[in-house]
Amino acid sequence: MLPSALFLLAVVNTPATWAQIQASSQPIVLHAARLLDVENGRIIQPGEVLIDGDKIVAAGSSVDHPRGAEVIDLGDRTLMPGLIDAHVHLFLHPGAEDLQTIQESVPQRTIMATLAARDDLMAGFTAERDMGTEGAGSADTAVRNAIDQSQIPGPRLRISGNAINILGGHEDAIGYNPEQHVLPNATYANNATELVSVIREQIKEGADFIKIYETGADSVRGGQMVTPYQYSAAELSAAVQETARQGKRVAVHATGEPGTLNAAQAGVVSIDHANELGAETIRLMKEKGIFAVPTFTIFEYFAEHASSPAQATREHAMFDLKTKEFQKQLAAGVPMAVGSDVGPFPHGTQARELELMVKYGMTPAAVLRADLINGAKLLGWEGHIGQLKAGYWADVIAVPGNPLVDIGVVTKVSFVMKGGVVYKR
Repeated sequence: MLPSALFLLAVVNTPATWAQIQASSQPIVLHAARLLDVENGRIIQPGEVLIDGDKIVAAGSSVDHPRGAEVIDLGDRTLMPGLIDAHVHLFLHPGAEDLQTIQESVPQRTIMATLAARDDLMAGFTAERDMGTEGAGSADTAVRNAIDQSQIPGPRLRISGNAINILGGHEDAIGYNPEQHVLPNATYANNATELVSVIREQIKEGADFIKIYETGADSVRGGQMVTPYQYSAAELSAAVQETARQGKRVAVHATGEPGTLNAAQAGVVSIDHANELGAETIRLMKEKGIFAVPTFTIFEYFAEHASSPAQATREHAMFDLKTKEFQKQLAAGVPMAVGSDVGPFPHGTQARELELMVKYGMTPAAVLRADLINGAKLLGWEGHIGQLKAGYWADVIAVPGNPLVDIGVVTKVSFVMKGGVVYKR
């Protein structure tokens, strides 16, 4: 067994030694110039964290140094909890999204997903929510399980399997020769009965939560968001009830009204993208504690990488609407979590999302609370991740500078520990 205090070059350069990554058998003390207290929005100087196995024993300006403990001095850096991305697609990569899901086999895409998971972990993301394999079925179950069993490196994962969509909906294969019967990138369910059946199947195959596409295709007309809904509030309520029966929750892709209202009325756990939220939707989200997950980075990426001038105009119009609506949502007190929609843009670069949320209206402290405290709640790991506290899992990263002053330092992660194992140093 490799000592956890050693930089696991095996993880980065020597895949043959990936099998069985384990925490150190001796205590570890992390020391740095600063430590982030997320809950109170303050920096502690200096900062230390005592780790035993995969758990934090103590954290603060000074901790006990047990005999035989390994001390890792990270110098002029800030210790903080591992980042959380609540909206990722491990099975996607940059390129033509509609073609890669057709041309690449599920085994090939699963291999790519393991590499994406590694890249996200190395960027400091120690927990993620995978929002659909986009046509790879329940292959994400194998990726999650391999990470959980310490066979490959990657973040802690909550997975949704293939996600759910209506015939002709947002993730259907539209624009292809119908005689070729090109499959959709999500599983069909066209009414409440079919939703219940598909939900049972996806949970059977390993899904931790259910992801449903509720709106699309999207457009901006006369400065207004236009997007058809896919399921009624009653249909979504049936999905939420069936999922809750099995102790799980529903997240939706929903960009605008009336789909966002349908989702809020049904009681989903998060409304992802949330480009437009009406007054009643906002009221319900605040009342029920439903998180908005803005995913700015994917909208920025699409606007900057459009395939034509006309497409660029459409993408920029959507992005402009989104940023204005976000400021209204902040002013109204909508609960926020952080998710990037990484996959169509390169894995390991999604800390950009925190920068954009600050750029468009949040303070660094608020964004970090949204990412770490709200993200832990959203992923169902509250009390286990998101803070450096005794009893929490030892998911710790280090960044240069002070993230409460410059949120951009989260894009420069130089140390990564997950579950007491050092992956980057």
